[in-house]
Amino acid sequence: MSRFLLGSISLLAILSTQAFADQQEFPAMLAGQVVIPANTMVPAPADAAEFLRHSGKFTTPDRKRTEALGTVPGMDGKRPTGLSLPFDGQPLQGFSGIKHMSDGTFWTLTDNGFGSKANSSDAMLFLHHMRFEWDKGTYEVIENVFLSDPDKKAPFPIVMEGANKRYLTGADFDIESIQPVEDGFWIGEEFGPYLLKFSKQGQLTDVISTVVDGKPVMSPDNPVLSLPSKPTDSLPAFNLRRSNGFEGLAMAKDGSKLYGLLEGPIFQNGKAEEADGHTALRIVEFDVASKAWTGRSWLYPFEDKGVSIGDFNLLDRGTALVIERDGGEGTTDKACPDPKAPGPDCFEAPAQLKRVYKIAFDDSNVGKAVRKIGFIDLLHIQDPDKKKRVDNGKDFYDMPFVTIENVDRVDETHIIIGNDNNLPFSAGRQTNKADDNEFSLIEASALLQAK
Repeated sequence: MSRFLLGSISLLAILSTQAFADQQEFPAMLAGQVVIPANTMVPAPADAAEFLRHSGKFTTPDRKRTEALGTVPGMDGKRPTGLSLPFDGQPLQGFSGIKHMSDGTFWTLTDNGFGSKANSSDAMLFLHHMRFEWDKGTYEVIENVFLSDPDKKAPFPIVMEGANKRYLTGADFDIESIQPVEDGFWIGEEFGPYLLKFSKQGQLTDVISTVVDGKPVMSPDNPVLSLPSKPTDSLPAFNLRRSNGFEGLAMAKDGSKLYGLLEGPIFQNGKAEEADGHTALRIVEFDVASKAWTGRSWLYPFEDKGVSIGDFNLLDRGTALVIERDGGEGTTDKACPDPKAPGPDCFEAPAQLKRVYKIAFDDSNVGKAVRKIGFIDLLHIQDPDKKKRVDNGKDFYDMPFVTIENVDRVDETHIIIGNDNNLPFSAGRQTNKADDNEFSLIEASALLQAK
C-alpha cells in the first residue's frame, strides 16, 4: 500500500469522524402506547369491484391465484407468523408515514400491500385519519380515505382500468409518506418514484416524476421501463434499487416546499452515492406553487449498519427527524445459533440499529451532507412508569422490528413512533407471531431541544 493511499485513507477517516463527531445519544422515555392487533381488517368500499373484497390472493411464492381464504401461511423466512392469506377485507396495516395535526389527531397511510407490485394487485391504497387515547391504550379510525384515479391521471394503465370506480392498488403505486394540506394530500411514492397529489376525497390529481441534478431518478418498477424484445438487446437503465423511492416526505411550515427523502441511494456508474465516506441518500426539494423540483438537494449519510430510512418530518426550517434502521429484526437473546441455518424459533439477524435522528440541513449545506445532531435508541426506551402494553420480558421498551416507518413531533417534548408490520410477513416481537402495529408516545425533550 502506497504512502499516498495511506494518506488518502487517513484524510477520509478524519472527514468522516468530523461529520459524525457531534452525534450524541439522548434519553427517551415511554409516555403512552396503543397497540392495534395485526389481524385488523376493514371492508372494501361498497362501490369497489368484487375483486377487491378479498386481499392477498397472489401471495404464494409463484404468485398463483389463491381464492380460498386463509390457506396461504404467512411466513417470515422459515418462521410461520400465525396468520394466513387471502384475507376477508383490506388490512388496516402497513402504516408507513404519519403526520400530527393541530387538533391532536393523526393522518397515516397503508402502503402498497404485500411487499411488491407482483403480489399486491388486490391490496387497496388508503389513508387513515386516527385518534389515539394514550392513557386508555385505545384508538379510533375517524375516517378511511380510499385512493382512486377517476380522471385518468396515472400515466399508465392501472389495475382497475375498466372498473366503474377506478380505485388504486398496490400494483399501481407504493405510497410511503404523507403530508396533509388544505386541499388534500401530498404522498411520497416508491415505484416511480413519484410525488403524488390527491384531493380530500382521495382522487389523484398529479403524478410528478423525480429529477435530481437534472437527471431522472427511476426504480426498476417505474412503469415507463420495459424489457427489450430480444435477449441480445440492452436492458433498460435505472438508478435506484427496488423499493428505495420516497420513504420520507416532509413539508415546510409555510407549506411552500416539500422535501422528499429516498429510502436508498442513487447509483451513478454502478456505484451508490456517498457522503463523508458513507453511503448516502438524497433529500430533494420541491416547490409546491410551481409543482417543480428546485434543483436543490442534500445528502443523508448512513451509519455503518444503516441500510434504510423509515420516515422523515421537519421540526423547523433547519432541523428534522429521521428514522434510520438496519435490516434486522428480533432480539439478540433469541438469535439463531447458526445464522446460515435459521430455524422456526430464532431470529436469523437480530436488530442492532433502530434510531430516530435529529438532523440539520439548510441553505448553508446545500449539496452536502446533513449534520446528524444526535439520536434516540429505539431498542432501549426507558419505561419507569410501566406504560408499555406489550410483554417484551424487559424493564424497558424496545422496537425490534425490521421496519419502523412513522415519526413526527407531537409537542415540544414528545414524538410519536410506529412500526410497519408488513402483514403477515414480519415477526420481530415474537418468533412465531405476526407483529401488531405499535404506536408509542415518546418523551424525547432532550433530542428535540438539542442543537
